[in-house]
Amino acid sequence: LKHVARLAPALRRWNSGLPMNIGVLFVPQQEAWVVERMGKFHRILEPGLNFLIPLLDRIRYVQSLKEIVINVPEQSAVTLDNVTLQIDGVLYLRVMDPYKASYGVEDPEYAVTQLAQTTMRSELGKLTLDRVFRERESLNASIVDAINQASDCWGIQCLRYEIKDIHVPPRVKESMQMQVEAERRKRATVLESEGTRESAINVAEGQKQAQILASEAEKAEQINKAAGEANAMLVKARAKAEAIQLLAAALAQQHGNAAASLSVAEQYVNAFSKIAKDSNTVLLPANTGDVTNMVAQALGIYTTLTKPQAVKNQDEMPPAHEGSHSPAVEVLKAEQGSS
Repeated sequence: LKHVARLAPALRRWNSGLPMNIGVLFVPQQEAWVVERMGKFHRILEPGLNFLIPLLDRIRYVQSLKEIVINVPEQSAVTLDNVTLQIDGVLYLRVMDPYKASYGVEDPEYAVTQLAQTTMRSELGKLTLDRVFRERESLNASIVDAINQASDCWGIQCLRYEIKDIHVPPRVKESMQMQVEAERRKRATVLESEGTRESAINVAEGQKQAQILASEAEKAEQINKAAGEANAMLVKARAKAEAIQLLAAALAQQHGNAAASLSVAEQYVNAFSKIAKDSNTVLLPANTGDVTNMVAQALGIYTTLTKPQAVKNQDEMPPAHEGSHSPAVEVLKAEQGSS
């Protein structure tokens, strides 16, 4: 009875309600009428006006050339990892050859539906549960290829096959949900650890760059400071050299030694006048009151250092009178008397 119920719609479409041969027939568009003459295939009527011989010609089959949609009933299939699934789908067909569709198979729709179910079970047995959800497109394409290879002699072409629903057992569904939650927690942990690592790397890179910049700044500062000190030393050296040159030029002039002696004596007297202002404890030499002796000692040191120059100057200068005294001695006596 179940088999007869499945065949009932197809029998009604092919055998029940067939047009009667009245001689003149009008075939609708996208239909093909198969005509038999005295029980033997005669021809296929094309859409439009057609003429037949009554009583001899009979319209045996009416094939629709439109695309046919068939619901594939839900079926159970076992995957490669022994998980039972309940799967249903939708099949899209088209009659390409009305002669083969009429005489090649008794019920084309039923045959294609059974072929789709068996092909689905065989293809699912090659895949694991995880791959079934990931490779639905490839699974549909495999089913279409298998159906077209078998239905070529039936004059029917399978255009596409789509899986509608996949029902998983409750326990497997719970385990899959737990697996998904664990995977998401794993991803969250991995992302958090990667964020911590990236943060630590960024902080280390920042500290490294900061140290490099600080060392470069310190290096530049030291270079600038050293350059400034070198320039200052050069300026001081140039100034000192110019002062020495000016002093040497002044000493080389007439009465230069007397002027130098007077300058030394003045500095000596000014130094003793400032001793008591800087500190309460003062260390004085034994002959502090003998200014002439101290000045004479200072002049003796200066004379020793400048002796070669003095000898040269005496050779060049004319001899002095015996009764005359040097201006330096007179200046020293005047200073001693004022003290």
